[in-house]
Amino acid sequence: MKVTEITNTEFTAMVQAAATKLNKNADFINSLNVFPVPDGDTGTNMSLSMASGYKYVNKDTSQTVGDLSGALAKGLLMGARGNSGVILSQIFRGFSKSTEGKQTLSAQDISDAFIAGTEIAYKSVMKPTEGTILTVVRMAASAGKKTAATTNDVVAVMDAIYEASKSALEKTPDLLPVLKQVGVVDSGGQGLVFVLEAFDDVLNGRDESESGDYQPNDAEMNQMIKVADQSVQSKLNPEDIVYGYCTQIMVRIGKGREVDHQFDYQTFYDYLAKLGDSLLVINDDDIVKVHVHTEHPGKVLAWGQEFGDLATVKVDNMRLQQETIIENDDETPDQDDSPIQRAESISTQQPVSDTAIISVSSGKGLNELFQSLGVNYIVSGGQTMNPSTEDIVNAIKNTKAKQAIVLPNNKNIFLAAEQAAEVVDIPTVIVHSKTISQGITAMLGFNPENSLEDNQKAMEDNLPTVKSGQVTTAIRDTKINNLEIKKDQFMGIVDGDISTVGDDLVETAIQMVQKMLDEDSEAITIIYGDGADQALAEKVQDGILKLDDELEVEIHEGDQPVYPFLISVE
Repeated sequence: MKVTEITNTEFTAMVQAAATKLNKNADFINSLNVFPVPDGDTGTNMSLSMASGYKYVNKDTSQTVGDLSGALAKGLLMGARGNSGVILSQIFRGFSKSTEGKQTLSAQDISDAFIAGTEIAYKSVMKPTEGTILTVVRMAASAGKKTAATTNDVVAVMDAIYEASKSALEKTPDLLPVLKQVGVVDSGGQGLVFVLEAFDDVLNGRDESESGDYQPNDAEMNQMIKVADQSVQSKLNPEDIVYGYCTQIMVRIGKGREVDHQFDYQTFYDYLAKLGDSLLVINDDDIVKVHVHTEHPGKVLAWGQEFGDLATVKVDNMRLQQETIIENDDETPDQDDSPIQRAESISTQQPVSDTAIISVSSGKGLNELFQSLGVNYIVSGGQTMNPSTEDIVNAIKNTKAKQAIVLPNNKNIFLAAEQAAEVVDIPTVIVHSKTISQGITAMLGFNPENSLEDNQKAMEDNLPTVKSGQVTTAIRDTKINNLEIKKDQFMGIVDGDISTVGDDLVETAIQMVQKMLDEDSEAITIIYGDGADQALAEKVQDGILKLDDELEVEIHEGDQPVYPFLISVE
């Protein structure tokens, strides 16, 4: 049957169908990620992004498709996770601009909308790569344009768009050698094909529910965009906290009236180690930053003053914070924020300057590490789940600062962070840290007295000084970078490239570090998380020192998921 227009009813059904199809196929899309790492999450990111889009459309009472497409674009923007989710949001941002003010959509309108979506999506990516979701949307939109020139049948145009997207997807391995090597199509492109297929199904009257496929209701769809964390902290008795004060200081070495000692790292560290736990001490020639849990914060401050004046001081009563977390968990179980997000918000420090720093991190130890370096707010994620644009926006707002700096610590969060910077109403810049190690190094370049732009430059200038290594487990057999990788083997990934593969965790980590070393290497930091412990980290340390006994090696507990070891070389 010929259909000449898309009304608000059809459009809402199209968006819901797309959200449902992405939800059902998220695991399959994830499996297409090129690297065989456990955090391959393209499908999850696109599914949650589209779920957010549907949430906004579903609550919009407008009768015009133009308004509903605007709601879809807004929902996708705020819910966008990962690069794939952001690009999807940009496609529909262009779509909404083209359909603005339109009551219904004709065949020509739907064609023009996808052409506009293609243009915006390409502009949003600094260096567009063919063989990706961009190729799929470009070829699909082109086919729609050709068909719209010959017919006013909306279904015929959507058929052409969908069929061309499938053909484009099949060609992605020929355009991107890494896909051909692994033998998969592009994961983001596959996600977009599912979206277009859902649109086409609705316009053709194909009802997935008739074939036995599950269709979530509105409440379930809304729930999809919430992170289902349980509050572990709420189950902790405040009286069980041994060291009750989270104490953080930054000391200007050699400055001030109370200076009594020449700074020596080991002397400085050893005294603090006796005062509590969760100790972290990081320094350069001018500054030493301290984080420690203690019962005697005054002693920490006094000790710091013996080496220099106190540039910043922060002391939190963790027992009091815990009581507050428990109360909030009891009183407001149904609010939108997850318990973990609420706990993080409660413990947020107000910036000591006009500038707030937001960092993406996952793992108690890593969070404490960043906070000790001056980070004001932690956005949970980056390894098991990329945060959405809205998560980052809310974090910036919660700091109540005049301006902000965001550390994504993952290249797949860059676009979401940049979108957040455009949405918020305070000046915000992104320091493009690709890894946790780069984020930590970047913080050493922050000076609260500098301008936003100067801090961004100084922090980004620090990024190339560190090499980042990650050790994790392969989730499937594959061949990449001329390496034969078997499922459940350990992989060492250096600055995004798989460099070593082995059956032993410790040996794989050591071999990875060996490839990271050069004549300028001085300091190595080992951060252990899920699948590792202090004893294994010490074995890695011993192996590294056998390679070069002049290297300085530090070990920290990060509690990060997915990666047993995060290792940096500076």
